Amino acid sequence: MTDPATALADITARIARTAQIAGRKADEVTLVAISKTHPAERIAPLIAAGQRVFGENRVQEAAEKWPALRDTNPDIALHLVGQLQSNKADEAVRLFDCIHALDRPSLVSALGKAMDKAGRQVPCFVQVNIGAEEQKGGCAIADLPALLDEVRTAQIPVIGLMCVPPLGIEPAPFFALLDKLATDNGLAGRSMGMSDDFETAIMLGATHVRVGSALFGARG
Repeated sequence: MTDPATALADITARIARTAQIAGRKADEVTLVAISKTHPAERIAPLIAAGQRVFGENRVQEAAEKWPALRDTNPDIALHLVGQLQSNKADEAVRLFDCIHALDRPSLVSALGKAMDKAGRQVPCFVQVNIGAEEQKGGCAIADLPALLDEVRTAQIPVIGLMCVPPLGIEPAPFFALLDKLATDNGLAGRSMGMSDDFETAIMLGATHVRVGSALFGARG
């Protein structure tokens, strides 16, 4: 079984090395440690080793697992990286510090209302269906400008774009496309790259990489 603290040191070094090759600074890339399905005892070594940004896929799982961990580590930032149902918007706004998968008008409406109700502005990435895959969430590329207009009208802080490239295909062209879309729409953030391809994503402009299995091993 992978030792999370040892794996963290390796991943951090690889991020720094890749950023240097790309002519970037290591601190331009945020490592989001994807802790979905892993229990608190697997997460604690990463916290002890200094990791402070974590990602979860499901609101309910995060609500059950993270309050106790954050009581003793209040500086932790928790990111929602999975699909969000509109009826979970209120709870997501209360629990998370960043949302990576804003992808449709109904969710824009739900999150806007939830943020107003909570008096809390949660930064969001708009997810783009970069490979035009029917089974995946994400906004169609052609619909992106209109959705961004709705997000901004709702006064939701949008900080970038997010994507998950098609499985089994070279990801670089998809990362390059997301980078171009972010630039064209005046957005600084690019949430792209996971355990198998985060170095490629960093070379192509990723500001947030979502690494799970390379840190924790197989899902619990």
